[in-house]
Amino acid sequence: MVKAVLLIVGICASALAHADYRIETVTGGLAHPWSLAFLPDGRMLVTERTGQLRLIDAQGQLQAEPVSGLPTPFVATQAGLMEVALDPHFASDPWIYLSYAHGELDANNTRLARARLVDDELRDFQVLFTALPAKAGASHYGGRIVFLPDDTLLLTLGDGFDQREQAQNPANHLGKTVRLNRDGSVPRDNPLRGQPGAAEEIYSLGHRNIQGAVYDRQHERLYIHEHGPKGGDELNLLQPGGNYGWPLASFGIDYTGAMVTPFTELPGYLPPELHWTPSVAPSGLALYTGDRFPHWKGDLFVSTLAEKSVRRVRLDGGRLAGEDILFEELEERIRGVYDGPDGALYLLTDSADGRLLRVVPL
Repeated sequence: MVKAVLLIVGICASALAHADYRIETVTGGLAHPWSLAFLPDGRMLVTERTGQLRLIDAQGQLQAEPVSGLPTPFVATQAGLMEVALDPHFASDPWIYLSYAHGELDANNTRLARARLVDDELRDFQVLFTALPAKAGASHYGGRIVFLPDDTLLLTLGDGFDQREQAQNPANHLGKTVRLNRDGSVPRDNPLRGQPGAAEEIYSLGHRNIQGAVYDRQHERLYIHEHGPKGGDELNLLQPGGNYGWPLASFGIDYTGAMVTPFTELPGYLPPELHWTPSVAPSGLALYTGDRFPHWKGDLFVSTLAEKSVRRVRLDGGRLAGEDILFEELEERIRGVYDGPDGALYLLTDSADGRLLRVVPL
């Protein structure tokens, strides 16, 4: 059984839930911003899907020139520059990690790389991993990066849209998550390592397009969310070696209205913690750890594109306890939501003139 369908239980509309905050614009002028990382000195890095890595100073001023040293990604539709994430030991070893689409229209996939940020430019650029096989089209890349307590990292991937059946094929990376050491090597204890015919980087499989990932250190849980087709967006609790069913089990239907599968769950496949039907198009995922909103502390926040909101998924002792719909008053597609080091919540809006926003108490 699905553990919780929170569309029915405990939803509060934004009109009831937004009275205790205000939303400030940090900066505008961002071309489809995709990801945000906070530097130790108060500055911020933002990726633009169109291929630029931008620097925002500690006063919130967007620097005129992009950070140099970045290769040109493949940019089209959903393809482009995606995640930026700081190494957990950035203060002593200033690596930043990037995900982006690599290749050309008829042969491309997600790539992971790292470089050192020195004097506001990227140096020692290293390609760590490229998802295989190369596929045609410009959809479903995943691209989120999350660091785990053992100093490994998880990279989320997509099914390539037209090759969804490959999400069940352990021989490739389509529709998977992969776990790597920070230098790109493969951990010895990966769940499929040593299995004949399996790609040794795989951590989990049976996914459609994962664009949110966060690790809950207090409860030692790894959450991801993924886009369903028409309906069936999912929040999943990730387990090593777990198979999450796509496309054999889904609460969604195809965009044409055709049935993808008659099954919403099947034996041997892990069901979602919750699903959103109709689709909200989840785009980013954060766990709030700050003190400025005590009633939000320890909850998950899911940014959405189609619903133009952020879903607050309430957790009680690590258990799902309901949802609130926030920030609909913006009437903007929200690409990312972030737990800021200052206790604020940060948002990226998805448009050709995107904004970085800060949510603070009244």
